[in-house]
Amino acid sequence: MHKIWIADDDEAIRMVLEEGLSSPDLEVTTFANGESLIEALSLEKPDLIISDIKMPGMHGYDLLKHIKNNYDKLPVIIMTAFTDMQAAIDAYGGGAFEYIPKPFDLDEAIQTVNRALEENKEMAPRKTSKSEIIGSAPSMQIVFRSIGKLANTNATVLIEGESGTGKELVSKSLHKNSPRFDMPFIALNMADIPKELIESELFGHEKGAFTGAVEQRIGRFEQANGGTLFLDEIGDMPLETQTRLLRVLSNKEFFRVGGDKPIKVDVRILAATHQSLESLVAAGTFREDLYYRLNVIRIEVPPLRERKEDIGDLSSAFLKRHAESLTEQLKVLSPEALQALAQYDWPGNVRQLENICYWIALMAPTQSVKLEDLPNDVIQELPLENTDSNWQTGYSQWLEEIYQSNPENMLELIEPTIDKLMIDFALNKTGGKKQEAAKILGLGRNTLSKKIKAQKN
Repeated sequence: MHKIWIADDDEAIRMVLEEGLSSPDLEVTTFANGESLIEALSLEKPDLIISDIKMPGMHGYDLLKHIKNNYDKLPVIIMTAFTDMQAAIDAYGGGAFEYIPKPFDLDEAIQTVNRALEENKEMAPRKTSKSEIIGSAPSMQIVFRSIGKLANTNATVLIEGESGTGKELVSKSLHKNSPRFDMPFIALNMADIPKELIESELFGHEKGAFTGAVEQRIGRFEQANGGTLFLDEIGDMPLETQTRLLRVLSNKEFFRVGGDKPIKVDVRILAATHQSLESLVAAGTFREDLYYRLNVIRIEVPPLRERKEDIGDLSSAFLKRHAESLTEQLKVLSPEALQALAQYDWPGNVRQLENICYWIALMAPTQSVKLEDLPNDVIQELPLENTDSNWQTGYSQWLEEIYQSNPENMLELIEPTIDKLMIDFALNKTGGKKQEAAKILGLGRNTLSKKIKAQKN
């Protein structure tokens, strides 16, 4: 929403401009003199001011001078019925964005206003959105500081980190905090594209460039023109494509596949990899000159196992998000469950934690998530001190809870639960093969099938 202020002692002019300019994207406020507008400026600042020259009290040129002295980048459009050359010279010389003589054509005035807003984007309020990156660990504070230092720059950045650590989120934050925040952000994963199609994907192709090219295609570079292109898993880019990318970074132009006309682009490059590019350079699979071109600024995103103090906040955020999207009851991790998650090694990093929270949101039987409610693959991978030395204590506590609720026929109550745990464990180990699971449990296949059927009933 852009705010436009109009100062004119002619009520009819104020009404015409207010009605003509008012829209869902524009908020118009009018003032009968310059003094009242300056008083309002002490409380807030608009995106554009339109002022008449000849008004009672403060003259329009004095208002323009005050604004330029105190709010230099705030654009001002001057209106006047005195359409001589000197008026124009005074207006432009005083720093006015534009000069509109009266009487004016309303459509032309609106076009001038839109142009002023468009050319003054850097002064317009930025679109803000809550950061999706969560973390209070010292290693994440380094990442946050790097993003902050790179705000308002167009620097090329290489983002390193294991798969699932959130490299794309870092790239989006870099884009949102850059001068290109309102331009396109295009993400492309090199590992997801067949090698023979990468150049066409990046640079586009002309009709008939190769078999199947039935029409012209605009590539990612053109789509990202003026904005940011995020190249994920840059280490998987073929050598021949690396050569073309280096040329684009150097000359800011390229040719579509099958094309003979150079295309100029202004694109900021952010690249990411889970591999060691230095090792790839040493192996001869990554160009050294491209590596140095990309590695202007480096941000290392830590694995989750090195920032386990963030697991509680991350889990809470994921569980809340999934509860809302699934319209399920919000699940809360018990201290024991949270401790277990903190002891897990997280080979899949934050992405794996989010997937597990999705599973919990769907499958956990109660609002308070206990240790036994966690997925089996997490529980089975916990350190021995959690699953072995403490299992008897946990089992005794469980028996005590059952006894307190029903002190009779405990074995009858417990056996189905124990059976289910054992059967689930065996089936998980055998990939669902009942014959092999029965062998692990020391049961006949038919006996195992009957127990599974009984559990479902």
